[in-house]
Formats: sequence, C-alpha cells, structure tokens
Amino acid sequence: TALEIKFDGARVQIHKQGDQVKVYSRHLSDVSSSLPDLMGIVRKGIKADNFVVEGEVVAVGKNDRPLPFQELMRRFRRVHDIEQLIHEVPIKLYLFDLLYLNGKSHIETPYEKRWKLLQKYCNSKLLGHRIITGNQKEVEAFLQKALDSGHEGLMAKKLDSIYTPGSRGKRWFKIKPAETLDVVILAADWGSGRRKGWLSNYHLAVLDDESGEYAVVGKTFKGLTDQQFGWITEKLLGLTMKETAYTVYVKPEIVVEVAYNEIQRSPQYRFKFALRFARIKRIRQDKSPAQIDTLNRLKELYEKQFERKARAGDVAKFK
Repeated sequence: TALEIKFDGARVQIHKQGDQVKVYSRHLSDVSSSLPDLMGIVRKGIKADNFVVEGEVVAVGKNDRPLPFQELMRRFRRVHDIEQLIHEVPIKLYLFDLLYLNGKSHIETPYEKRWKLLQKYCNSKLLGHRIITGNQKEVEAFLQKALDSGHEGLMAKKLDSIYTPGSRGKRWFKIKPAETLDVVILAADWGSGRRKGWLSNYHLAVLDDESGEYAVVGKTFKGLTDQQFGWITEKLLGLTMKETAYTVYVKPEIVVEVAYNEIQRSPQYRFKFALRFARIKRIRQDKSPAQIDTLNRLKELYEKQFERKARAGDVAKFK
C-alpha cells in the first residue's frame, strides 16, 4: 500500500494540449483565469506536450505551511484584480495522478505505473511525499509527520488500483485522526445571545442511498467564526423555502464538513442516527449536494466505532 500526504486544498484536473493549458475544479468548472500562476507552474514543471493530470492546490503562508481552506477559496472565486491576490494568497500544486499522456489514456493503468509516469515527466517539487509500507508504526509516524506539517492526514492507495472517475473507489481511503462527514444544511434556527441576528444552529443531513431523500442526523452551531456566521446567514436566506418564527427551511445547496465525537442511535430522528457533538470544520464551497456522504456510509462508520474500541492501538483507528 502506498501512503500519500492528504493536503487540505482543492482538487483540480489539469489539461494541456500543445501550448494551451486548462485548469478545472472538482466540478469540472474552468478556473484557469483565476489561477494564472498555476498555469505557469504547470508549463515549467511538466515536460510533456499533451496530458491530463490531477492534483491538489494548496494556499500556503510562511514556511510553506498551509493556510485555511477559506483563503484558498478566495483564489478560486476571484476573476478580477487577480495579481494582488496572487501575492496575498500564494499557492502550491501537488500532483497525485496522471490520466492521459501524449495520446494514450492511462485510466486503466495501475496506480503504481501512473505514479512512475508522474515521476518521469514532472518536476519532483510537484509531487507530494509518499511511502510504501504495511507497517503500523511507519504508518503512524508518517501520519504524525503530515499532521505536524499542518496537513489533513494521509491517503492510502492500493498499488494495482485503476483510476475511478469522480470518486476514490474502494481501493483508496483517507487516514485522518478523526473521521469527518460532508453533509448538507436543510434548515437553520435563529441564534440568541451572541449569535442573535444570525442563522446559526444548522440542521445537518446525509443522503439516503435507497430513497434519494435527505436524512437529518443532527444540529450544530459550533465551529464557525462570526464572519462565517454572517456569510452563511446571507446565503441561507437566499435559499429560503419556508420559515417559522425560529427556523428557516432552505434549498439543500450548502455543504459543510463536520467532525463529531460519535455516531449514536437516536429515536429523535426519522432515520434513527445522530452525530454526537457535531462541529463544522469548514464550508465546502467546492462540493455539491450530490457529493455529500450517504446514510450507508454513516452506518458503516457506526459499526466501525465498535471495531476501533475493540482494537485500540490498531491503525484502523486512523481511518
């Protein structure tokens, strides 16, 4: 198994055809004009005429430590006066996959061979550090190194895995110190006290794979700054479907990543699961409601909780 550093950035797909370079977001929106410095990095760093590669763009500060994800999103949204923002929010590119090279598709090529092609054609500075190991202590040490550097965690990848468009597939998985879920906001309650005037208690939902309905799994008002409360209140009010004295029900469009202490059985919710001590880690402006986690995924994590408790110290606790 190969382990790569999981960067806290935005996934991009980069296409080069002769002199033309295009950069696409996770949703395949063209973001080339927002990232002209990235175009220069690609032209200098990849020695091939035609290719499609994937990687992570990370906003960096002093000593190349990653900046908050929200800073990076400023770069993706800006289409005017870009030069100033280039200096305010510098970026780095870390490539992790190659899908097409000089007329040949590599989607069916095993991951390890795709990585070797990246090594052959790309400047080593564009490749994140990785190791190949099955040793638990080495995994834990590498994870700690990634976390100490300000990164999210690790990605574990089977060496023979093929590329799966739009997902990690079953042969890639994240290793993080605490599991998180991507959920959508279905409603929000008006705050009180310090949060008065803001929609600040959010009703969170995953997607039920079978019915296609949204399954509410809890509420939270924790994790956001005052500035983010203001921003999200404005966005939610623009998505209002109906409201009561205390609650605004909205179109399911805003995705957030939440951490939690535990998944519990709960009669309070229709689908019988709830997140204990949920808190928002970040607003996922790069994700759509179609990409949130599912009820089946929630059930899998619920079962894994018991495995982790029974196998304390095992590397599975980092999954």
